[in-house]
Amino acid sequence: MQETALSNYRGHWQNIQKSVSRAVKALLAYFFSLNIARKLMLGFIPLVVLLILISAFALLNLSRLNSISDSILKTDVVVITASEKMIDVLLAQELYIRRYLILKTKDLLKLFWERDRQFNQLVAKVKAVPEDRDFPIDEIASLHGEYNDILLKKSSSLSDPSGLGKKEIDRQIKDKQEAIITLIQEMAEQARLDQNQKTGMTSAIGTIAFKASVVFCVIGFFLSVAAAMLITRNISGAVKKLRHATEIISKGEFDYRPDIKNNDELGDLSKAFIKMAKRLKQLEEMSLDTSPLTRLPGGISIEKKMQERIASGEPTAFCMVDIDDFKTYNDYYGYAKGNELIKATAKIILDAVATFGTADDFIGHIGGDDFVIITRPDLYEKMCSTITAHFDKSVLDHYDDKVKKRGYIIWANRKGEQVSFPISSLSIAAVTNTKRKFTNYLQFGEVAAEVKKYAKSIPGSVCVVDRRTTGTSTSRYLVEMASKSGKAAHRRKNVQSET
Repeated sequence: MQETALSNYRGHWQNIQKSVSRAVKALLAYFFSLNIARKLMLGFIPLVVLLILISAFALLNLSRLNSISDSILKTDVVVITASEKMIDVLLAQELYIRRYLILKTKDLLKLFWERDRQFNQLVAKVKAVPEDRDFPIDEIASLHGEYNDILLKKSSSLSDPSGLGKKEIDRQIKDKQEAIITLIQEMAEQARLDQNQKTGMTSAIGTIAFKASVVFCVIGFFLSVAAAMLITRNISGAVKKLRHATEIISKGEFDYRPDIKNNDELGDLSKAFIKMAKRLKQLEEMSLDTSPLTRLPGGISIEKKMQERIASGEPTAFCMVDIDDFKTYNDYYGYAKGNELIKATAKIILDAVATFGTADDFIGHIGGDDFVIITRPDLYEKMCSTITAHFDKSVLDHYDDKVKKRGYIIWANRKGEQVSFPISSLSIAAVTNTKRKFTNYLQFGEVAAEVKKYAKSIPGSVCVVDRRTTGTSTSRYLVEMASKSGKAAHRRKNVQSET
């Protein structure tokens, strides 16, 4: 019988172990099938639960400690302090009466009544404590009234020639005083006992809270370590592959593809990583076309952007910006100052496009002192007027005081002759496809170059707009805006010439 029972017990225990093992495997399989966000959530749930428990337990105990401390401060300490002062007041009242009997000064009676008022204030203070405690304060107040009456009899006994009444009054004073002091001491002792008991409770609560917090922290530590090991083991392989891919791509092999088949966020990250590698390849190609001085895209990017807009049929304004007499400035001040003027011009263009343009607008640096703005026909006018105005306002900062005062640079021309060259200005040639049809970027460029040539013939900063329509053989330009430094005659002037 015992062997049969033992065998049944072993079989039952083995079945329990198998069930537990199957449950653990199923739980782990479900855990590993989740995405990383859910894995982390499940890993943090025990910690969150423990944190809530610890916080709730700590707040509960803090609330209890606060309540006990509040009770000690507002009840026990008040009663103990008031009791000590009550005894001092009683003795002081008797002292003033005895001095009055000797000195016969009414000021001593005033001091007696002042101490009576203090005693009543202390009684009121004890009655006002927030806790409903069984203090004999009413009995103390009643006895104190009787005590006052006896003391007053003592003060009036001066007119009594016999000494018998005085002895009886002294005995009554002593008895009444001892009775009051006894009650006060009992009240103070009761408050001290309560204070000691509460202090012990705070110590016990603190000890329990500390031990419970330690237990919770230990449990949380082991749970967090277990969750971290499970999650790390699950995703470390994919992370290593991504790290390896990063090292390879950082060497410039942008066509490398990490072999990651995860269906979680790491899988999504792998796909995004591949897209990033493609984008890096494109950016590398673009960087080869970027101006090292202004960090603006160059001719290849400009051509690509224009072809995209032409293919989409979008209304387009192609603005070519050129710094007038830049070569003279560069020769006169040197290439370093020339580079500063180019960068300052690029900044003015960038600010104007950022203010009046859209995210689809494009700024390019063809090279040297030539820039390109690609925008919508309804936006270029504000941009160009702002650019010319800001350029004329700031260009003098790039000249020395001597040239500023004179208003021009004296420099040798190609023939070696000393010639005066004006302060640099901007010439902007604007070409739009609102009235003309362009099939490629070169057509825009050719027309813009023609318009720019005319713009540079006008003194001061100007923006000249091509107004020709498809099939027109006559060049028709409009000086759209001019800077204040330019001739007034060149503002909004129509010019026609046979091509």
